Amino acid sequence: MGRSTPPRVAVDDSELVRAAQGGDIGALGTLLAGHRAGMTAVAVSVLGAGPDADDAVQEAMTVALARIGDVRDPNAVGPWLRQVVRNACRTQLRARRPLPLDDQLHAVLPSTEPDPAELLERHATRDWVWRALEDLSPPLRLVMMLRHFSGVTAYQDIAEACGIPVGTVRSRLAKGRGQLTASLLATADDQYGDVAAQTAVRRREIEDTMVAAERGTLAEVLATYWRPDAQFSWSGGGGGADWFLRGMYQDIEDGVRGRVTNVIAGREIAVCEIELINPAENPFHCPPGVVWIQHLLGGRTSRLRFFHPPRSVQAIPA
Repeated sequence: MGRSTPPRVAVDDSELVRAAQGGDIGALGTLLAGHRAGMTAVAVSVLGAGPDADDAVQEAMTVALARIGDVRDPNAVGPWLRQVVRNACRTQLRARRPLPLDDQLHAVLPSTEPDPAELLERHATRDWVWRALEDLSPPLRLVMMLRHFSGVTAYQDIAEACGIPVGTVRSRLAKGRGQLTASLLATADDQYGDVAAQTAVRRREIEDTMVAAERGTLAEVLATYWRPDAQFSWSGGGGGADWFLRGMYQDIEDGVRGRVTNVIAGREIAVCEIELINPAENPFHCPPGVVWIQHLLGGRTSRLRFFHPPRSVQAIPA
């Protein structure tokens, strides 16, 4: 007589939701895996079978990761997940309309976009999500970091920051969301490093760099934090570290100072957002902010790209 397999004990959705809200990553992965078929059915009913439906489900999975804490009735998590999918589908349908380009790029329902700060502050899932991001290729990882974790969220701005066409941004985001969801569901029970420690290291290095520029010791600091062959670029051109040195020293001489407002960092890519503070006598000398995109090799900067987010219309003098 063969050995019988013990029956699997079914776990109620409400138990999984409560566990996930309490920081149980495995419960969250199980919950999403269990509802994926139903979420896919909703997407197919709205968009038809194909890549658009797949993308809507992947987007909804990403939203659920960030907002599982918003579920007030754990017994109603199924309808909640399906509504998130419907919202993502509506975004897809809006994008199909012949709208002006700017409207297409910003036609996203607020409820379908994860809040970057909210996602990173949930320590129980932060390192899990970041580990999955690290598994993406650098091009996919960068657009995902900018879109979901930084203030550079408009497709046109991401395109300029990365030096790629808008269409490439859209395709990389779609591919990145799909791979991220698959990785998250496959690694729910793994152990992860502390992304906060990596971020703290990068923030300190950037702040050291800015202080060194004010003190006139920038070259010495770059010798520590940058590789000898590091390259610097922006939308208007680029070169080696000497270009960065000259630009930083010129801004300091002109009275411009910077304040780090946000840093997101992994092993190979870091994104830093900096508020630029212009001198009172020349308030429009520099744009209001700059984004540093660092590509790292062996823990040191190998490439740095600057991107200045567009100045708001209200801030432009008449």
